[in-house]
Amino acid sequence: MQAFILAAGLGTRLKPLTDNQPKAMVEVQGVPLLKIAIDNLVRQGVSRIVINTHHFADMVCDYVASKKWDVPVAISDERDLLLDTGGGLKKAAPLFANDEPILIHNVDILSRINVAQLYSEHINSMSVATLVVSQRSTSRYLLFNPKQQLVGWLNKSNGDTKWVDSPCQDCQELAFDGIAIVEPQILELLPPTDKPYSIIPAYLSIAKHHRINYFELPKEDWLDVGKPETLNQAQQWKLF
Repeated sequence: MQAFILAAGLGTRLKPLTDNQPKAMVEVQGVPLLKIAIDNLVRQGVSRIVINTHHFADMVCDYVASKKWDVPVAISDERDLLLDTGGGLKKAAPLFANDEPILIHNVDILSRINVAQLYSEHINSMSVATLVVSQRSTSRYLLFNPKQQLVGWLNKSNGDTKWVDSPCQDCQELAFDGIAIVEPQILELLPPTDKPYSIIPAYLSIAKHHRINYFELPKEDWLDVGKPETLNQAQQWKLF
């Protein structure tokens, strides 16, 4: 299995730490977030990694080049235009093998996810994508029907709801964890990269004709360190 680490973002929630460095180089327990992500994925059997860059891209590229990694690590360069999560994946498409699933992981997410278990459930579900979710409080939720299929998205703060097809009366609200595993064919289904776009609307569009399901991660095994208060929590967090 191959992996895509989303590391191009501006890291605005972490200012002023990201005024002079990318969020990928922000440290937890003395280790850059990028190294934590790479080491965790390699430890769990990922054979190739692609990282996208934009904000302080040179620092990310120099750091990657300065280390001897146990697997090939490639860069998808977004210096000219930050493409968001969906556009970033689409631009990186030529860097992936077309015969292996792709694990997508935000660089500012810490998790104790069992990648082998995620992979197994993804393959058994015969889904084009499996989204990692948790039962936790947030402002926006993915909606799944009783068959664990993605059917919609909800913004709790304003009531905005987007459905894949018709409204589901007994759907489950689950928070997206910024981690997913997708089949290579999904790259062809994504819109072009003439402008930035988020991956969530793309998933909703793809789910009209292809199965997308979920993998549930206990909320205590997940931490978003993209903001100062949770970054402080991470200093005492058991990484693996």
